[in-house]
Amino acid sequence: MEEGLQQFKADFFKALAHPLRIRILELLVDGKKSVNEIQSCLEKEGSAVSQQLSVLRAKNIVYGIKEGKKVYYSLSDPMIGELLGVAKEIFNNHLINTITRLEEMTINGSDEDNI
Repeated sequence: MEEGLQQFKADFFKALAHPLRIRILELLVDGKKSVNEIQSCLEKEGSAVSQQLSVLRAKNIVYGIKEGKKVYYSLSDPMIGELLGVAKEIFNNHLINTITRLEEMTINGSDEDNI
């Protein structure tokens, strides 16, 4: 059972592993959007957006509802928005740690120059 869960997680994160898919999900955090709205916000061609939406749909990360001639996409689970928020926090922490290390190296390097 644990192996099945690990495979699900791996497949889930593979589906997220594309900058355009992440941008689409970030847009959908604010609520449903039509394909045209997504294309317009991202300034991307329809084929590129449709291809990425297809990957996200295949993994049940988003779903589409047809209203008239338009299809509106939404997140399949609101926790996806929380996951994106946590990923941003991890990125920020990583960035802060990197900046701190660089500053420490600069300060230590300057101390050696003054000796």
